[in-house]
Amino acid sequence: MAFSNEQLERYSRHIILKEVGAKGQKKLLNSSVLIIGAGGLGAPAAMYLAAAGIGRIGIADADEVDLSNLQRQIIHATEDLGKAKVQSAKETMNRMNPDVTVDTYRTFVDSENITDLIKDYDFIIDGTDNFPAKFLINDACVMAGKPFSHAGIIRFKGQLMTYVPGQGPCYRCVFKNPPPKDAVPTCKQAGVIGAMGGVIGSLQAMEAIKYLLGVGDLLTGYLLTYDALKMEFRKIKLPKDTSGCAVCGDHPTITELIDYEQAECDMH
Repeated sequence: MAFSNEQLERYSRHIILKEVGAKGQKKLLNSSVLIIGAGGLGAPAAMYLAAAGIGRIGIADADEVDLSNLQRQIIHATEDLGKAKVQSAKETMNRMNPDVTVDTYRTFVDSENITDLIKDYDFIIDGTDNFPAKFLINDACVMAGKPFSHAGIIRFKGQLMTYVPGQGPCYRCVFKNPPPKDAVPTCKQAGVIGAMGGVIGSLQAMEAIKYLLGVGDLLTGYLLTYDALKMEFRKIKLPKDTSGCAVCGDHPTITELIDYEQAECDMH
């Protein structure tokens, strides 16, 4: 495919990068990413992926835009109040970049639909705010052989890791099982600084772009944590041995997807 003059200008800052070039930009335009959750993490991730020219972006979210979302969910605006988040997100992304096809799924992701949702995408971004969804996304991606980026934010802290099949531990290798219900406060109870979504969600977009281009080092085998008050990033090496994991190990004991119950919002 040949670039139009408009595309050459739009993606010029990518094309001059030796790690991207015209070949890499074409790769991005032919790639697909599914974002689960159009909130604090999904909003910046979706905007940067759309701006980068990822050819097909899916967004799954069942919620409507609420006034309390706007402090951090920058893909939505005041005039979008009451609108489905997936619709609001799609409109913002297409205003920014009409090259991008945005597929919307206004649904809660559960064990019944997640396998179908993820099957046609090259990379998955977990932008959810609760433990049941995070374990479900992990298990579904492991079972389907799909790479994904996990992230969580609360208060002034954030974390992320990347799973690529066969290249390091999955989320369940590290965290085993969801915490007991009500053991961890939700964002609604504990709060979250708005810009935290921007920091961590943008890093998720960066991981997706690097994976699709095949450049650089991904956060496979590492958990990256960020403390905004101390302005400190820590890259924690995760154990290499995944053989005992209940889902990605040598003898998995979890072979079917599980819908756990729990209150919203995350961070270990």
